[in-house]
Amino acid sequence: MKQATQSILISGGRVIDPVAKVDANMDVLLRDGQVAEVAPPGKIRGKAAENIDARGLIVAPGFIDLHVHLREPGQGYKETIATGTAAAAAGGFTSVCCMPNTTPVLDSPEWVTWVRQPQRGAIVNVFPIAAATQASKGAVLTDFRALQRAGAVAVTDDGKPILSETTMRDALRTSAEINFPIVQHAEDTRITQNCSMHEGASSFRLGLRGMTAAAEANIVDRDVQLAQQFNGARLHVAHLSTADALTAVRRGKRNRARVTCEVTPHHFALTDADVREYDANFKMNPPLRPAEDREALIVALGDGTVDAIATDHAPHAQHEKIVEFERASFGITGLETALGLAVSVLHGENKIPLVRIVELFTAGPARVIDLRGRGTLLHGSHADVTIFDPKKRWTYDSAKTRSKSHNTPFGGRQLTGKVVATIVGGRVVYRG
Repeated sequence: MKQATQSILISGGRVIDPVAKVDANMDVLLRDGQVAEVAPPGKIRGKAAENIDARGLIVAPGFIDLHVHLREPGQGYKETIATGTAAAAAGGFTSVCCMPNTTPVLDSPEWVTWVRQPQRGAIVNVFPIAAATQASKGAVLTDFRALQRAGAVAVTDDGKPILSETTMRDALRTSAEINFPIVQHAEDTRITQNCSMHEGASSFRLGLRGMTAAAEANIVDRDVQLAQQFNGARLHVAHLSTADALTAVRRGKRNRARVTCEVTPHHFALTDADVREYDANFKMNPPLRPAEDREALIVALGDGTVDAIATDHAPHAQHEKIVEFERASFGITGLETALGLAVSVLHGENKIPLVRIVELFTAGPARVIDLRGRGTLLHGSHADVTIFDPKKRWTYDSAKTRSKSHNTPFGGRQLTGKVVATIVGGRVVYRG
């Protein structure tokens, strides 16, 4: 993205920067695409081309989403890189990592380069995550080194987990050699075929075939054990949703394996009991889980086990969702509601401090994929900033989304916490 050459002074806001260990009222000066200075109110000398009054607001490093589906190439009827990044900016995200399950699959350096070209119209930073195996078929590994050189920040077969233990072992061995994260969608698809929600009381009531928690936890457990075999191997568990999978992640962290994980807002905000009337806007993969799993996720978000909040923004066209529940596509949009759900559910209802919530959107995801110079407002960092009002109450109107798609269970939901401005490379790309 083209960086701005102008300067912006953000004054009077509460700066929260977990990396710098700052939580205080400060002024922030952005100049030439970088953070030039962070100082107590009134201490920054000189003038800026633009001034933003942030009194009463939180000024945070730019939010980073590790898991979005931008649908290009090949599925532009659902989303484009331009529309997806517009939704990201409205949600406070200055950087997004896009998944490779496109048409064709992002399994070559050429397609990684294509996604990053300015012609795609991105208004936030886009970091491609490439396919881990050729065509995401789970058999032959892609050329990790070539993908990394082309700009991919990790590899995954998202939605099509690597089931072969031999293939996963080879992937983690290469990960250790070149310091490259392997992102795993943890689902044993051999036992979840034709399943459309979590197996439990709700699936029984609705007469729908359900996925067990073990289908996720068993893959996480295996992968954590494999990661421990290679010093430096990096395993990241995508959209973790069960208490049993958390147990495996905690064990890996205790054993000093480089294991990280993310949790989505819909998994900490909803349960499988919310799947009523066969509304496919509540159909996602992993599925919504019971209350006890949701509670375990909230604890793990607060205690540091979880490294990042990621949206798994998965836009679908209307004809793919307004069908019978079992035939509907998995996935929901999530970029514009993530902050509001985090502040409402994690902070408001569960008393998780705002500092921790900011960390889950910034420093945490930056560490997972080594986005150096992002996730912080330290001097010289990229001028990516998210400004939000933690007390603003609002109602999400999905009809006004900047995404191409409207498949969300949160339409009409009252939320607290609203993005006021999103700044990317020193340029304001969204004003609320």
